Amino acid sequence: MKPNPPAVASQTPAPTRPSPAASPCAPALCCRVLRGPSTSAREPFALKMKVWLLLGLLLVHEALGEVTGQQPPKNKRPKEPGENRIKPTNKKVKPKIPKIKDRDAADVTPKAQSIMIHMMDKGRFQKPAATLSLTAGQTLELRCKGNKIEWSYPTYLDTFKDSRLSVKQNERYGQLTLVNSTAADTGEFSCWAQLCHGYVCGRDETKTGSTYIFFTEKGELFVPSPSYFDVVYLNPDKQAVVPCRVTVPSAKVTLHREFPAKEIPANGTDIVYDVKRGFVYLQPHSDHQGVVYCKAEAGGKSQISVKYQLLYVEVPRGPPSTTILASSNKVRSGDDISVLCTVLGEPDVEVEFRWIYPGQKDERPVTIQDTWRLIHRGRGHTTRISQSIMTIEDFETADVGYYICTAQNLQGETTVATMVEFS
Repeated sequence: MKPNPPAVASQTPAPTRPSPAASPCAPALCCRVLRGPSTSAREPFALKMKVWLLLGLLLVHEALGEVTGQQPPKNKRPKEPGENRIKPTNKKVKPKIPKIKDRDAADVTPKAQSIMIHMMDKGRFQKPAATLSLTAGQTLELRCKGNKIEWSYPTYLDTFKDSRLSVKQNERYGQLTLVNSTAADTGEFSCWAQLCHGYVCGRDETKTGSTYIFFTEKGELFVPSPSYFDVVYLNPDKQAVVPCRVTVPSAKVTLHREFPAKEIPANGTDIVYDVKRGFVYLQPHSDHQGVVYCKAEAGGKSQISVKYQLLYVEVPRGPPSTTILASSNKVRSGDDISVLCTVLGEPDVEVEFRWIYPGQKDERPVTIQDTWRLIHRGRGHTTRISQSIMTIEDFETADVGYYICTAQNLQGETTVATMVEFS
């Protein structure tokens, strides 16, 4: 039997406290680290952390204020010196429409302006209204501004070359003067400036003036007519006018048929009354034929107009029917000859003539005269004869050849010719 081994002490070393020489830490600090901070040590530390946190927040706030107030936006370029520094806004603004004077002049139609002035007594003047009423016997003076003025006035004054009317051109205005006015002078007076390009002049539509003047005269409600019986042609293609014009704009005017006697209503559909023109037939037809007259009433007085014969005519269906005839086709040297071109047509259809003749290229002198007249064939039928006569004096070799006449109306033209030679 083996003897029991001797007892051996445990080899696990017992915990020992480090000596001061073995550690660089102070005993008190090492003790705190090992044991953890005490309650009294934690309170000053938390207070310091709060102070630093508040200081940090204040610094951040100031930094944000500097960024917002001083630094330019990164997406904006620096402004140049003198550049507009107004801050843009997101405010909605209505677009500003430029005034007419700021727009392109080429896109604006020039506005017409009246250039007419009515001169009155004692040096007074005014722009005339669309219509004026003057007492017969008064002197009328109109002026239109411009250095080239043209005038239009009632045909009555022009037809008879009335010496009561004078038209003058001054340096800055045109002047029209009518003395001893009468009821027959009632009508439209107008003026316009001439617009010239070189030698070619035309009417300037932006500088015009006009007024319709009633010359009231005792015992004359109607504008006097040069005849006691007038003819009015009724054409289905255009309006017809019975010219019952009055001298008093407020007069009541009616239209009457002579036989059978009755008033013809101006219903506004077929017939209307225009104080400046008279009774207007808008769509004439054959039933309107006959003799008519007008009646005017004003100031308790009445008056009957002259009578008008209404004739219905057909529209020409083709070019004019034309003939040509020479006084002689065999002419001796030194003789005078004439060539006549004739057209028969409707009474209110105008015809124009043109000539080609042998001596034209040599500028041989000739005389051309155009005339027309009406022939009544009974039962309301009327024919218009239009003629053009060419006369050649002292016939010579250059005049030998064909004489060609061309007649033209709205429907077309017809050309005829005749030969003239030495006998």
